[in-house]
Amino acid sequence: MNAKLLQVGPLGTNCYILEDEKTRLAAVIDPGGDVPEVLEALEGAEVRYILLTHGHYDHTGGVAELAKALPRAEVYIHERDFHGVDPALFPLGTQMEDVRFYGEGDRLSLGELTIRVLHTPGHSEGGVTLLCGDLLFCGDTLFAGSCGRTDFPGGSVPKILASLRRLGELEGNLRVCPGHMDISMLEEERLHNPYLRQAMRETP
Repeated sequence: MNAKLLQVGPLGTNCYILEDEKTRLAAVIDPGGDVPEVLEALEGAEVRYILLTHGHYDHTGGVAELAKALPRAEVYIHERDFHGVDPALFPLGTQMEDVRFYGEGDRLSLGELTIRVLHTPGHSEGGVTLLCGDLLFCGDTLFAGSCGRTDFPGGSVPKILASLRRLGELEGNLRVCPGHMDISMLEEERLHNPYLRQAMRETP
C-alpha cells in the first residue's frame, strides 16, 4: 500500500492518492482542485475510485474535471452531502449526475486493499471516514490537535463529538490523514487533542 499527499485548491485541501502497489489500482480522495497536478502525481496508476469524505466545495472542486479525465473512475460520496442545503457550499449535485453513494459499513475493494466506510457526521451530515489498513482518511472530522467546524449548514456539535468518540475508540495507533494541515497519529490525538479527549469522556 502506498499513499501520497498533495495540497490542492485555494484552501490547501489535503488530497490523497491511495494505491495498491501490486496491481497499481488507485483511489483519489478529496480532489479539491489542481487537477493537472493530481493527474501527474498518479505516475501511471489506474484510478478506480474518486472518493469524497464530504461534499464541501474545497474537497470536491476538482471532481468533475478529474472524472472527465478518468472516465472509468467511479465517484463516491455520501448521499446526504450530494444535494446539500446550500449549493454554493455543496456544489457537486449541480455539477455531476453520474455518482455513487456509500455509507456506514460499506467496503470497497482496491486490488488487494479494502477500504471501509465509517459514517462520521458533525462537520456535515454526510461526512465519512475511510479506513484502509492503518490509514484513517477522516476529512474534516478530526484534525491534528483540533476538529472540524460545526457552524456550517448540516453541522452539529453532538454529532461531531459522537464521531470523534467513535474514531478515538478504534483499535490501534492509526495514522490520521485529515482534510487539512498535518498528518498525525491516533494515539497522539487521544492524549493531546482537547476535542477528542472531551468526546471520549462523554458517555454515548
